[in-house]
Amino acid sequence: MPGSPYTVSDVMTHTVVAVGSEALFKEVVELLDQWKVSALPVLAGEGRVVGVVSEADLLAKEEFRDTDEGDLALRLKAGAVTAGELMSAPAVTVHADATVADAARIMARRHVKRLPVVDGAGILQGVVSRGDLLKVFLRSDEDIAGEIRHGVLGTLPYGDVLTASVTDGVATLGGSLPDRGLEPVIARAVRAVEGVVDVRLDLTHR
Repeated sequence: MPGSPYTVSDVMTHTVVAVGSEALFKEVVELLDQWKVSALPVLAGEGRVVGVVSEADLLAKEEFRDTDEGDLALRLKAGAVTAGELMSAPAVTVHADATVADAARIMARRHVKRLPVVDGAGILQGVVSRGDLLKVFLRSDEDIAGEIRHGVLGTLPYGDVLTASVTDGVATLGGSLPDRGLEPVIARAVRAVEGVVDVRLDLTHR
């Protein structure tokens, strides 16, 4: 995998199962179970993503099986029989060149577990999940330390007098700085390296 910043294209799943808007309820459930995923992109035309049907969309049928009370939109989904009727639209998507951090923020803000990855025309390119985003933490300590030394410290003022080591993803910086005010700048730059779990400073000041 390349150096920081990692993009969605570095971690996404390229082989994706999706459905058309006419796919029936039971077919959607069977595909979710078969592929062990929580949501499926819904496609139209040449592969344009028009929505996403998730487990939550499907559960409305069970939730409102014996009641007519509750949220109107969910009650309407309880009577749906096709993916087009069930799906949440428009779909929350991301582009392949977005950073992993951007994708994580979208997932958190929109409360979704998976994002269809689309091109500029909205055509499905893949899917990125929460688990995919966590792949950056599988980088070796040696790989992370190398990037910190050459890609971060080598570009910062006084970075050439600092040392960097990484253990279990935790980066420790040593050495001497002329100004304590430089610490937050350096720590922020190191924390931005993909795979860094935490940053610890063991610095002196001259």
